[in-house]
Amino acid sequence: MKTGPVLVTGGCGFIGCNIADALAHRGDRVIAYDSFTRRGSEENAHWLKVRHGDLIDIIRADIRDPDRIGAAVGRASAVIHLAAQVAVTTSVENPLDDFAVNLAGTLNVLEYMRRSNPEAAVIFASTNKVYGKLLGSADVTRIGDRYVPVDKSLERGVSEAARLDFYSPYGCSKGAADQYVRDYARIYGLRTAVLRMSCIYGPRQFGNEDQGWLAHFMIQAIRGDPITIYGDGCQVRDVLHVSDAVAAWLSTLDQIDDVKGSVFNLGGGAGNTVSLIEAIDAITAIIGERPELSFEGWRPGDQPWYVSDIGAISARLGWTPKIAVIDGLDNLHGWLSSRFGKTARTAAYEGVPA
Repeated sequence: MKTGPVLVTGGCGFIGCNIADALAHRGDRVIAYDSFTRRGSEENAHWLKVRHGDLIDIIRADIRDPDRIGAAVGRASAVIHLAAQVAVTTSVENPLDDFAVNLAGTLNVLEYMRRSNPEAAVIFASTNKVYGKLLGSADVTRIGDRYVPVDKSLERGVSEAARLDFYSPYGCSKGAADQYVRDYARIYGLRTAVLRMSCIYGPRQFGNEDQGWLAHFMIQAIRGDPITIYGDGCQVRDVLHVSDAVAAWLSTLDQIDDVKGSVFNLGGGAGNTVSLIEAIDAITAIIGERPELSFEGWRPGDQPWYVSDIGAISARLGWTPKIAVIDGLDNLHGWLSSRFGKTARTAAYEGVPA
């Protein structure tokens, strides 16, 4: 890999700041490039600067700004591309903005890499939403408080061989970007890889109702506020603690010449699944009080069941999740309590260099 900093777009977001922290911790210089539109970005940027000082350069800019992103890409040894519009609901409300950020923004990154820095690696954050809804109500059966697929071939989860079926503007923009990143390896020889992420959770996550649902549930429970569940709560997801996700991202970066052009699912896999109701039960056990629940109708793009088959990334990179769901939720509770609990102090984050 060429010398130079690793560019992390969305580097002050939840996953981005955790990756930037891990890179700096091992001695890599990092550019954390972020538009600071997400809640918590200022605080995460301050946290990075306090921990790593000059090893991390914070750039406050949008990936749609050709001059700023072009300059950052040109001096990077690698790009970890996480910057995105991240909510299905927001994409439904404003599909043009979703397209401009997720697809046009990604194409900006790829084109600057191709024209000015083709030897650098590019790893892209995709999503399980590229597979669409996958299963309808007739394709799942309810057992207790969770859905399970009728098709026994899905016991290990959905593999990368599953048919793509972009659903919602978010699914279309991320799915198209996913395919562009893959194709730039095939057509232009760039060292790219795609990670299709499932539900990532953990410290530094400021979850809300539209994105980061485990953190959102925990925050609401800590505050004693009600939780709205869309659907019946039996929908199932595989979940992955952010420390395990970071390990997979760094392994992909370090082994990019072995896996360039590859697409991998990245999630907790069949061993780390939870339904929404089961998550509420676990949070209740941790906090000691059950939050008030209300139920609303299903939202566009909601999947009754999705579990990642992580066999490919495990086989190619030797990576497997280490943190069980209950341990991960306990860790998340510890951080969120310090940030949102009754005795928490508001973090100071003014004066972040940009």
